[in-house]
Formats: sequence, C-alpha cells, structure tokens
Amino acid sequence: MTEITPNIPVRRLNLARIFLVLLQPRRAFAEIAAEANASWLTPMLSLSLSGLLSVMVRGYLTSRAALMGEIPLPPDWQYWTPDMQNNYMQAQQSMQGPVFVYIIPLVSVLVGLWLGWLILSGMLHLGSTLLGGRGSMQGALNVVGWAYLPFAVRDILRVVFMLIAGHAIVSPGLSGFASNPGFVAEILSHVDLFFLWSTVLLIIGFGISDGLSKGKSIAGVILILLILLLIQAGLGTLISNIGGLASQNPIF
Repeated sequence: MTEITPNIPVRRLNLARIFLVLLQPRRAFAEIAAEANASWLTPMLSLSLSGLLSVMVRGYLTSRAALMGEIPLPPDWQYWTPDMQNNYMQAQQSMQGPVFVYIIPLVSVLVGLWLGWLILSGMLHLGSTLLGGRGSMQGALNVVGWAYLPFAVRDILRVVFMLIAGHAIVSPGLSGFASNPGFVAEILSHVDLFFLWSTVLLIIGFGISDGLSKGKSIAGVILILLILLLIQAGLGTLISNIGGLASQNPIF
C-alpha cells in the first residue's frame, strides 16, 4: 500500500528555504511537494529584487560611461557610412535619460521574469501531464519559481562584477564565443552555468512533485526549455535587427 504524505501548511515567505533549494534541492523539493498551498512568492520576490538591483547598477554604469563619452560601438562600425555613424551616436545619446536607462529595462526584466514564469510553468505542466505526471498547475508554479533561484545568484554576481569592473556586462552568457551577432549569439547569451543549474533543479523538482521517472523528467524539461530558448533567441534576433536593442534578460 502506498503511504500518503499529509499536506504541510506553507509560510508565505520562507527565506531559509532559498539556501535549502540551492544546496539540498531533493530535500527542498520533497518539502515543497508536500505543502498544501502555493509557495512561489518567496523565490519570485527574491528574483524581482535581484533583477531590480542589477538594472540599477547597470543603468548607473551605463549613464556614467555615456557622460564620459564611452558609447559602445557595433561590431561592424568601421563599415558604416559617416551619416549612419552620426545617426547612431545621436540615437545613443538620446537614450541616456532615466526612462531608457532605468524604467524600460526594469519593466522588461519584471515582465520577462513573471510572464516567463507563467509560460514555462504551463508548458512544463502540460509536458509532464502528457508523460504521465500527476502534478498540478500550482505545483508547477512552485517548482519553476524555486528552480529560478540560480538566476538570482547570477544577478548578484553580475552586480559584484560590474561594480568591480566599473562597466556593464557586454557579452552575457556564452555569447562572447559567437563570431558574429545574430541567432546563434542570442542563444548563447541565454546559456550559462546558472541556466544549467536551473535546468537541473527543474528536472529534480518535477521528478519529485509529479512522480516522473528520471528519464521522463529529463526529456520533458529539456524539450520544453529548448523550444522556449529557440523562440526567445528568434525574438531577440528580430528585435536586434529592427531596433538594435537585443534583450539580455532570459524569461527562464
């Protein structure tokens, strides 16, 4: 006879669990799966705050660099005509106000975070159900929220790096390995150690909460992440080609 684990009441804010998820994920997700209510508020608020901090520091360094005349140039700058170069410099200077430096990037980060969380949770829940998982949508929201935590660690490390280096990060993720900007560079910009760390947490979390086998959990998570990664890279490339402003904030 299968033993049924009773539902455990959940605290709305549980900061101590942040370290448990990062250091002992199997134990943490077992506790999360046994809880009766939603527990995603703690990680999502933590990610919102870390994203806010990263935007503020990046905006400050970008504004300071612009005041000193240190405007980043496109890779193919030397092939542009003088008129194109002048238009680019004027456009960059006109985008140094608080709206472009702080407000728009912050809105982009928060929308990407919360909307991406909902989309990824829904797709992973659907994929898990098709693979025979027994979880709920609430459980998927909890797992994805907590599995996002490596991105908060990344935000903090980026802030430390930017403060030490004195400039914003130019090539996020593995995009520095791409020879030219474009679709491949967009994909690589979203792939790093923290993305892989989050992927492992998703595999562990859905395996435990939805009762999936290790193979099914790995296959389902990787397939969904690959689909979303390709979609996001395609949108980023399109935005970059239209406006020259590729997003650097992953939705997952």
